[in-house]
Amino acid sequence: MYCMKSCVVAIMLGIFASPTLADELPKSKQTKLGLYVSAAEAGQMLSKQEAVLVDIRSRAEVGFLGLPTSAAHIPYMVMPMMADYNSEKGSYDLELNPDFPSDFKAYAEAKGLSKASPIILMCRSGSRSARAADLLADLGYTKVYSMTDGYEGDKVADGPHKGQRLVNGWRNAGLGWSYKIRAEQAYLADQ
Repeated sequence: MYCMKSCVVAIMLGIFASPTLADELPKSKQTKLGLYVSAAEAGQMLSKQEAVLVDIRSRAEVGFLGLPTSAAHIPYMVMPMMADYNSEKGSYDLELNPDFPSDFKAYAEAKGLSKASPIILMCRSGSRSARAADLLADLGYTKVYSMTDGYEGDKVADGPHKGQRLVNGWRNAGLGWSYKIRAEQAYLADQ
């Protein structure tokens, strides 16, 4: 994995803010603020009410795969009506949600969050949450953590389950989630 000695230190401190860890993370999962948590650590922070969790996956991901029972949902990227097929990735392309900054600000205001409040962002596996954390950092938020293993986790490297997302992540950590989206969690654009 990409987490050895620095993860032990980070676990002892309760956060991932180590420059060493950032060097061990894939570039796609690194953020400007350098604040990282695993799903298990996020679960601990949430149980102590030390942060809020925002699920930034698309509506389709949340609709088909469920979401953490403790999360608000504000998609960072959305599926356009006529999405382009990306043959290199073997999937349809998402596009940035132009309302993400304003929708997040409205959520923060409604929750009474300051620019220094601890916020954990979660996507599927940690790359989009890093980009969204950078955007929030640009907006002045100073304690934005990217969940490095996301909702589904990283892919199995070898063996019969190669390519499946079974390594880590919110669901694989046995943390609370549901297919049912409560009204207070639902993303209601244009509201």
